[in-house]
Amino acid sequence: MIRVDLDVMMARRKISLTELSQKVGITMANLSILKNGRAKAVRMSTLEAICKALKCQPGDILIYEESDDPQEWVNG
Repeated sequence: MIRVDLDVMMARRKISLTELSQKVGITMANLSILKNGRAKAVRMSTLEAICKALKCQPGDILIYEESDDPQEWVNG
C-alpha cells in the first residue's frame, strides 16, 4: 500500500492547503483527497508540481508499506 504523507511535508514547510493548491494549480478538494489518502492515482505532473512547491522528493511524501491483507493486493 502507498501512504501519502503530504500533511507532514506541508507542516515542515509551513504551507497551508490553500497556498499549496494555488502553487500547484489543482483544486483544494482534489488536494485534500490526495492529502487524506483517498486518491486512487496521482498524475506525474501533479506530483512534480507538489514536489517543486514543497522543495522535496517524491519519496518524502509517498511511503510504501507492505500489507498482509490479500484483499489489498487485489484491490490496491
